[in-house]
Amino acid sequence: MNRNGHIEVTDLHLRTSAGAPPGAEVLSLGALHTRALKHGRGLAAPVRPSFHHLIAVRSGPLSCSVDFADHTLEEGAWLWVRPGQILQFRSGLATAEGSVVLFQPGLLDAATARAARVDRPAPRTVPLHPGDDAPRRTLDLLEDEFGRLGELPLEAHMEVVRHLLSVLLLRLAHGRGGPGEDGGDNEAFQRFREAVERDFAHSHRVEDYARRLGYSVRTLTRATRDAAGCGAKHFVDERVLLEARRLLVHSGLATSVVGERLGFPEATAFTRFFRTRTGETPAAFRARYRNAES
Repeated sequence: MNRNGHIEVTDLHLRTSAGAPPGAEVLSLGALHTRALKHGRGLAAPVRPSFHHLIAVRSGPLSCSVDFADHTLEEGAWLWVRPGQILQFRSGLATAEGSVVLFQPGLLDAATARAARVDRPAPRTVPLHPGDDAPRRTLDLLEDEFGRLGELPLEAHMEVVRHLLSVLLLRLAHGRGGPGEDGGDNEAFQRFREAVERDFAHSHRVEDYARRLGYSVRTLTRATRDAAGCGAKHFVDERVLLEARRLLVHSGLATSVVGERLGFPEATAFTRFFRTRTGETPAAFRARYRNAES
């Protein structure tokens, strides 16, 4: 927390180790802990990575927070943190055993990324518990490949990495225990979700999205309920609420300015929206979260 009282979040960009292929890296949790210390980041400092973190825990616990949701990962758990989400390790990074795969958006070919749902807006992040050991075995192969740097020309090595990463992500995306709120082949929901991710700070009305996308409000509501388990309006509001929480905690902006950035015409409208959905005012949420972190 800085002297102005807000909890600083670091925008994190992928810097692979010397000699490693560009765009991807596999580290042990212990090595990730060492890297954080080397770059002068506190182990509990929140970061906003511009790349994917795929965390696999062999023995835990590993406690972390993703966009204000706390998770405790035990043996066999996976967690997929998408670019732009706020990640904060709470405890266990130095003691838990496991691996983390770091990779840039755009690393995989478009067809694979689409099939593995890699570049879609982040769903609600929950730990994954695959129903078999196929992802674990694929990760073992990926780790082994990273241990063989220099045995192949870099371009060939990178292709092996891409293929193994593709298999791993496809297994996780489509296996038992895969991520929820994805929508699968629900085209209406996918288009709606992408539009919300792009325009949530400007439009909060389902009618606006329906008109631009060429669907009825009923169609979007039904598609969203089928894919995400909630109505379309609730889906929009949750995305606005997430961004409000991020800005309230990790910026020094006045609450009125946060409301303006999120498309509310006046501060009272933002306060009313936030209190209706959380039971507390923006100022109270900010104070409570900062007191908990201090």
